[in-house]
Amino acid sequence: MAFNLSTFITRSLSAVVFVLVLLGSLFFSYVSFTLFFLLVALIGAGEFMQISEKLGAQPYKRTVYIVSVLLYFAWINWWQLSGETFGYGFTSLKALSLLVLLPFLFLSLALFDRSQHPLPNALHSLVAIVYAVVPMCLLHQLVFVSPVTQGISATYNPWVLFGIILLIWSNDTFAYLGGSFFGKRKLIERISPGKTVEGTAIGIGITIALSALLPNLLPGQPPVHWMVLGIAVPVLATFGDLIESLLKRSAGIKDSGKILPGHGGVLDRFDSLILVSPVVTVLFHLSQL
Repeated sequence: MAFNLSTFITRSLSAVVFVLVLLGSLFFSYVSFTLFFLLVALIGAGEFMQISEKLGAQPYKRTVYIVSVLLYFAWINWWQLSGETFGYGFTSLKALSLLVLLPFLFLSLALFDRSQHPLPNALHSLVAIVYAVVPMCLLHQLVFVSPVTQGISATYNPWVLFGIILLIWSNDTFAYLGGSFFGKRKLIERISPGKTVEGTAIGIGITIALSALLPNLLPGQPPVHWMVLGIAVPVLATFGDLIESLLKRSAGIKDSGKILPGHGGVLDRFDSLILVSPVVTVLFHLSQL
């Protein structure tokens, strides 16, 4: 993959604006964080349903948006919004209960679907929520991680999520640059022609090295946790990128949207976090953080 200066400049300028908005939302307050990722979830669900339509499905858009908002609201820490500092785990079980009911909801809607393919329509509607919305919901768990009190404190702490996002950016940036300058062997050419073995290895390697510095830069987590994340995040981010590439290639499109010049849509920008979010959330809970 040859280095294209014009493309790199466009991507860089767009990335600067995106980074400022994301970090501003993340660090300003829990309210701004909540609103930002709600918007990301809804736009992402919309982009996924556009991909579904190109694949021949007719997802139940109105229901998807309504359920997405309700599900997202179920994960919000209302204790924090009301000014309290206690209540971690306030809605986790309620939110998971709603999630379990979703397949039955869309299957029920398929009963009244008079199109030729009601089951694919129901399936694409369900996957739109699971793929684009649920990972954004789970971020509400990551901003209340507290190893000192083992999850008892619900004080908003964006630093852990910031560190995870920093690892994703590191992997994306150095994989792109490494592939541009040193890439020769394609990783999975039929899915992502631009991704190379060399670029992927460079991105993962530098990100693992970066994770060793995070305990000194970011408070709240012991070194061993950042070492685990340093390995897990770039690998998961790469798979997340490949999964989204598979979706786009199946639909015959280059980008999921046009909201970010040089980067495409919301799914293009958050494809790595979409897979990282649920897996890292599970890892935190398994380690009783």
